[in-house]
Amino acid sequence: MRIRRLLGLALAAATLAGVSAVGAATAQAATYPAISSEQCTSQGGTVNEGGPYRGPTCTFPDGHKESIT
Repeated sequence: MRIRRLLGLALAAATLAGVSAVGAATAQAATYPAISSEQCTSQGGTVNEGGPYRGPTCTFPDGHKESIT
């Protein structure tokens, strides 16, 4: 009984560690690096100036946006 409980705990910890590692890798892959406005226009993007609470962004022809540094 005790061994079964320890094995269950170990399996739960390993599963949790695997899920958090996959989540971190997915979050890293989903973010785009910041670029300059010159790089934006040279790649066919449009520079959007932003607003009072957000900085400028670049909108690419495929629809995704990146922050401009």
